[in-house]
Amino acid sequence: MDKQLTKAEEQFMQVLWKLNEASVQNIIDQLPEPKPAYNTVSTIIRILETKNFVGHKAKGRGYLYFPLVKKEDYSNQTLNKLVDGYFEGSFKSMVSFFVKKNDVDINDLETILKNINDKTSEK
Repeated sequence: MDKQLTKAEEQFMQVLWKLNEASVQNIIDQLPEPKPAYNTVSTIIRILETKNFVGHKAKGRGYLYFPLVKKEDYSNQTLNKLVDGYFEGSFKSMVSFFVKKNDVDINDLETILKNINDKTSEK
């Protein structure tokens, strides 16, 4: 998987990741106002299928759609592209940037480091 999603495609994927499977109407129901037209959502879902992000199965006269790509996998790919494109591949530079620009509290930073260390020691 090395494909980027448009903003609309990503919004629909967020719904599918949350629901695990959904009809076009289920997706529309989860979206904020103003709701897109049924045909718009249906078209974008078909595009996601051609990109191999979404699969479908028949249900009655319609289809249920489900994600083929895990949210974690897509998030990881997107984050890596961000780091490579804007921070010359350095996570350290990225974290430093966000700490400076977002006024991260030292206690928050310590909590983040503790969580990272805990996850690393679990492996």
